Amino acid sequence: MIIGVIGAMQIEIDNLKKTLENPSYESISGVEFVKGTIGGTEVVAAVSGVGKVFAAICTEAMILTYHVDMVINIGVAGTLCKELGVMGIAVADMVVQHDMNTSALGDPIGLLSGINEIYLPCDKKMMATLKECLDEKERKYRVGTIATGDMFMHDKHQKDKLHERFNAIAAEMEGGSIGHVCYVNKVPFAILRTISDGEGGAMDYATFAEKAAQIGIEIVVDFIKKIA
Repeated sequence: MIIGVIGAMQIEIDNLKKTLENPSYESISGVEFVKGTIGGTEVVAAVSGVGKVFAAICTEAMILTYHVDMVINIGVAGTLCKELGVMGIAVADMVVQHDMNTSALGDPIGLLSGINEIYLPCDKKMMATLKECLDEKERKYRVGTIATGDMFMHDKHQKDKLHERFNAIAAEMEGGSIGHVCYVNKVPFAILRTISDGEGGAMDYATFAEKAAQIGIEIVVDFIKKIA
């Protein structure tokens, strides 16, 4: 089994690298991949960069080069619901790309033309394992739709609209794109996001992003040991 781990930013992957045994490095399409083992399980990790295009490039390169059996995306997100505050954790059961909009042609907002889906489902076994890890660490979390788009969501009106339109619990900039690439390649995927920004938006993010990213790393290391 080979598990792929993708983070958008360096802080999300740096501490994972420290846990890898016998790491080796390779650069593909401008993305640095590190391959090693955790508890005897092969792991490939990469920092994709911020946004949907970077995330798609990284995911496709990872799948085609390393033939990973599953992909987990970790990182930070902004909350879209009252139940998730800063340092809470969102586990996706589905992902949606909220900035896909061909509604002028009669399509529902979020429709992914070509595959004709709005919501892409995460792998149930991976979700269950993440929940088990979170329960053991007694972390506060919620399962639901995570919305992805190429914008930092900080305006309350925008956030409320996303929650109402898609019943989404968190917003970020990569997970839906990673899910899209995994879906067309028939690779199971999961999305775990730690809330770094709440009502304070960008101010919260600057204060809490690094700590939130570290929480995600701790969970994903436990996840790798359990899922294998």
